[in-house]
Amino acid sequence: MQSLQFDIANQDLIKIGLAIVCGGILGVERQYKNKTAGFRTIIVICVGAAIFTNIAQRFGGVGSMNIVTGVGFIGAGVIFKDNIGVSGLTTAAVIWVSAAIGMAVGSGNYTLGLVTTGATLTVLIIFNVLERYIDKVHKDKLFLIEFTNADYENLEHLRNIIKAHELKADTVQISKKNGCLHAAVWVTGHRKKIVKLDELLLQMPEVKSF
Repeated sequence: MQSLQFDIANQDLIKIGLAIVCGGILGVERQYKNKTAGFRTIIVICVGAAIFTNIAQRFGGVGSMNIVTGVGFIGAGVIFKDNIGVSGLTTAAVIWVSAAIGMAVGSGNYTLGLVTTGATLTVLIIFNVLERYIDKVHKDKLFLIEFTNADYENLEHLRNIIKAHELKADTVQISKKNGCLHAAVWVTGHRKKIVKLDELLLQMPEVKSF
């Protein structure tokens, strides 16, 4: 009986250790990019999922799927939405995947946990490089522009300029404050042309700030 207890304890330690390794690998990538959920957070989530799964297995697997629900609340906490857009979706997805990896490790599927960790890290790194390459030739930029007055013609003039530079513009929000027109405009197109638009906006007397 003592030998059996010793073997079980070793297995538990292996699961915890491997969960720390897998969570740490993904956590380093998030920490390096200065994301909301970084190194320690991802490790703790992965280890927690492994422990919950390990315990649930001893009770016939009851309650293991509740981990998914619990992680959903954590993931929602790193997603931020405003009137302009949404951020934090990738970090929330990493939290979700790290919990899944923890569950795999906690259930004894070490190979699955390690392979998934490697695959996830590959996606985060290689696809990030691909995104940066795409960003060089195709960029989206949000311009928050404040005009010197409330004349709507200034915005129309700006739209014509953007179109003349072979860029696409989408006006997200328009408001008026202190006698000045404020506009949030998404501009899409070649990176170099957007840089030229930046330089042109600096020279426009009707643009107070952007």
